[in-house]
Amino acid sequence: MPTYTLFDLQEYIRRVLALNFGEAIWVTAEIAQMSQSRGHLFVELVQKGPEADSALVAQASAVLWQRDYQRLRLSMGNVLDELLVDGREVRLEVRVDYHERYGLKLVITDADPAYTFGRLELQRRQTIETLRGLDLLEKNRALPVPRVLQRIAVISSEGAAGFQDFREQLTQNAFGYAFQCRFFSSAVQGDRLESEMLAALDAVAIQAGRFDAVVILRGGGARTDLAGFDSLALCQRAAALPIPLFTGIGHDIDQTVLDMVAWSALKTPTAVADFLVQHNLFFENEIQGLAGKIRETAQSRVKRNALELTQLETTVRWAMQGKLRQEMQGLATLETTLANLLQQRLLRAHTQLDQAEHLCAALHPDSVLRRGFSITRTAGKVVTSVDEVRSGEALETQLKDGTLVSEFRRKS
Repeated sequence: MPTYTLFDLQEYIRRVLALNFGEAIWVTAEIAQMSQSRGHLFVELVQKGPEADSALVAQASAVLWQRDYQRLRLSMGNVLDELLVDGREVRLEVRVDYHERYGLKLVITDADPAYTFGRLELQRRQTIETLRGLDLLEKNRALPVPRVLQRIAVISSEGAAGFQDFREQLTQNAFGYAFQCRFFSSAVQGDRLESEMLAALDAVAIQAGRFDAVVILRGGGARTDLAGFDSLALCQRAAALPIPLFTGIGHDIDQTVLDMVAWSALKTPTAVADFLVQHNLFFENEIQGLAGKIRETAQSRVKRNALELTQLETTVRWAMQGKLRQEMQGLATLETTLANLLQQRLLRAHTQLDQAEHLCAALHPDSVLRRGFSITRTAGKVVTSVDEVRSGEALETQLKDGTLVSEFRRKS
């Protein structure tokens, strides 16, 4: 068995690889890490097992030389920079290069953006279907929004220009509305986006009663940076928030899955601030409108009541005058009636007195004596029966023209 020097072995491997991989080939892999030096891009490519938490099954170093980088930038523009990002699944054209001292290296000569963006879109669609199956797409949108939004939980990167724009727009609003914003720091792009934003959402959910709404803000950036907002775990957590979520992640065309589960998705952080201000302005206008209606109703009611009082006053005055006339007429009638009654009563009494006088005159002893009657007395007492007189007793008989004296004798 022959013995090889290390150089001979390495040279043999190089020639074998050169013989079998004489032309560039296309490979798919995930970018684990990338660095730049002197215009060259050094990329660490990996492949994981089929499961989400599988360990690495393959790993290789790759390089994109400056001249090739410039060439690809010229043909692809900014898409190349959006493509070559840590954690991105890529399809690259590589030339297999083996050096006796430095070993295997893949030299990148081209890239396929359609592959990467296609996989991202597939993952996005799968996330949407999963959320739909869990009834989470409309869950946050079904929440009632407070009439006034003032206590705001803000999730963003503290140094992000979008966050500064949002804060300035709120504090300098033309209506003088006051907002209480609580900041929760999170990366808004890169491989730390998901973990940090999940932590921020959890922190907000724990103290949700202290907020009226939560906003997620991000300034401008590459389109592919939005892929982090399509994360299933992130969107599940956001959809389950007990308070309304508003997003302003700074892209005019594309809609992320996070936008879809939010109560409302706005294009920019400034647009979110404008929405909050306009929401409160609408409530104030509504209150002012109600106040105006109440004022108009009160004034109308006062006028109507004043008119009713005037009409009632007139009615009462006329009724009182009519009643007075009626009562005066009644009194006059009563006066006449009383006078007539009094006159009749007096006449009747006068007649009765005359009758009584005539009766008295007729019954007077003198009248009786003149009619032939007499009055017999004994001892000064009028005798009305023979039984009242004893035999031999003296009697006085009064006649109309004098008195007779006699002695009583009982007839046998």
